[in-house]
Amino acid sequence: MAFGWIDEQARARRRAGLVRVLRPRPAESPLLDLASNDYLGLARHPEVAEGAARAARTWGGGATGSRLVTGTTELHTALERELADFCGFEAALVLSSGYAANLAAVTSLAPYGSLVVSDAQNHASLIDGCRLARGTTQVVAHAEPDAVRKALATHDGPAIAVSDTVFSVDGDAAPLTALAEACRERRAGLVLDDAHGLGVLGPGGRGAPHAAGLAGRDDVVATVTLSKSLGGQGGAVLGPARVIDHLVNTARTFVFDTGLAPAAVGAALAALTLLRREPERAARARAVAADLYARLTAAGLWAVRPDAAVVSVRADSPEEAVRWAAACRTAGLSVGCFRPPSVPDGVSRLRLTARADLSGSDIERAVRVIGETRP
Repeated sequence: MAFGWIDEQARARRRAGLVRVLRPRPAESPLLDLASNDYLGLARHPEVAEGAARAARTWGGGATGSRLVTGTTELHTALERELADFCGFEAALVLSSGYAANLAAVTSLAPYGSLVVSDAQNHASLIDGCRLARGTTQVVAHAEPDAVRKALATHDGPAIAVSDTVFSVDGDAAPLTALAEACRERRAGLVLDDAHGLGVLGPGGRGAPHAAGLAGRDDVVATVTLSKSLGGQGGAVLGPARVIDHLVNTARTFVFDTGLAPAAVGAALAALTLLRREPERAARARAVAADLYARLTAAGLWAVRPDAAVVSVRADSPEEAVRWAAACRTAGLSVGCFRPPSVPDGVSRLRLTARADLSGSDIERAVRVIGETRP
């Protein structure tokens, strides 16, 4: 029978406690949200929603084609200018998602004969970029610049090191300055996924590369998503103009994909305007994360100290993590539940995301529910 092997895989997932299901949410949910990536609380902000609506009214529901045909509007180029200026890079290229941006950057910058050095805990989109790249990939120990240095020393041709700036599972930050030094020693490029840094780290939320003094360097490329701190959808690659021009001509997820919908572009532009006007949102998101961590550990829970806005709470097993997250939902709290294969270390956990618009009472309630529902 065609696809008969799927049934055995489904049974294996059930036995391992790894079944995933979709849970459609209503427009207005009674749950306290610590599961989404809406770090700055902008996804439903009236100005962001109006930016999306105005763009849709002006440009229509879709981009109508790939960026190189009809899918580039004046809005797209305006957003690219704004992102590059805000984050401190020479140029930017907007794609349909952060996932597509990572695939574009890694595959286009790792041709035949090149080496890609990838952190063991990189996001799946970076991993898939490495798999699709024509160069050779070497995976190295998590957050170890010396391991990157040693890997680069084995190769004489073109090379890049690839890393998240803030790792999405535990929320720990990469040692960016040391990574950049290791790359520069070997004349290698550094590609940084700043999905969880933009809007949270750096002055006014300008991102982790900006905070580390790496923005605008000729050997550093960053990718960002518009779907987290900016509350919308889409992604972008930031870097030297010659790198961006190279991607326009070679990145398959740019060349062959329909352009980002104008509504998403309009929302991102409005969110950037808000962030420029209210830079304190970035510091507030970090403060909420620190408060969550302090209260969770004080309650006797095993949490990872956050470097940005992600707070991870370890569970003893995948089954326990699922039960724990379900119990939290029943008690009115929405939290993330990360299990293999989403976690590179095989350890399941609840994943909490701090938001700039959470109040002290929200934080207190969340910690109380998590503590009371622990299996």
